[in-house]
Amino acid sequence: MANLGFIGLGVMGSQMVDRLMNHGHTVTGYNRTRAKAQWLIDRGMKFSDTPRGVCEAADVTISMVTNAAALKDCAEGPNGMLAGISAGKVLIDMSTVSPATSKALAEKVRAKGADMVDAPVSGSIVTLQQGKLSVIVGGRRETFERIKPLLLDIGPRVTHVGENGLALVMKIGTNLSLLVQMLAFSEGVLLAEKSGISREIAVDVLTHSAIASPMVQYRGPFVLQMPDEAWFNVNMMQKDMLLALDLGRQVDVPLPMSAAANEMLTAARGMGFAEQDFAVVFQVLARMSGLAT
Repeated sequence: MANLGFIGLGVMGSQMVDRLMNHGHTVTGYNRTRAKAQWLIDRGMKFSDTPRGVCEAADVTISMVTNAAALKDCAEGPNGMLAGISAGKVLIDMSTVSPATSKALAEKVRAKGADMVDAPVSGSIVTLQQGKLSVIVGGRRETFERIKPLLLDIGPRVTHVGENGLALVMKIGTNLSLLVQMLAFSEGVLLAEKSGISREIAVDVLTHSAIASPMVQYRGPFVLQMPDEAWFNVNMMQKDMLLALDLGRQVDVPLPMSAAANEMLTAARGMGFAEQDFAVVFQVLARMSGLAT
């Protein structure tokens, strides 16, 4: 049992808190919109009105926010995480931001006598609920060993990949593949459909074929019925694709498939799909193919 903090109680964050409390941990949480956290408060989670309060209350704080701007907003200022964290404590940041942004925050955390790792996750709300989520960790080995048991309570696979920032490199590399796979899957479905095979049959065949990665298996059916609430929306995915393209330029790795897939996200935004799950690239491609969706 540990005294934990959690900042950012969105779709994934709230479910992680639920799992952590199920394992007996005490959790103090923060979210900009308290109402979204009410069900966790009802379950016994303590609530703080500021990120500072969370870090002051917890020995280990996990943060999982939307982007670099949100992370900066939660970290800095008189009510931020840096104002509340102190010597001996640990910050686990699960946000997907650039490696440089994460490493800069880690330096500020260490200046307070605490430590920080970047620990983005690979998976979806379904894999989390099934207990199959993977966590990738970048940071000092001794800190990783200290927090590994906590992370195993979130998901069964926890991998240390090296120094601060490298887990984010791995996460960015993972996410670009998700979109490219989804786009290729959509092309296969539409090719079959326009040739006379029903969309339902095409989806069934492909999701039980050699190309059926876990992502294709759980997101492929979205081409038949999009979820009411996006698991990972177009804007979030495009943020990660732009991180990938920028990183590719930095290390001289061409990313031609990622660049093409990113343009489909721009098209999705232009069609008004920004808040839809990124699987909506199927609908973009269907419209381009002359099919109603």
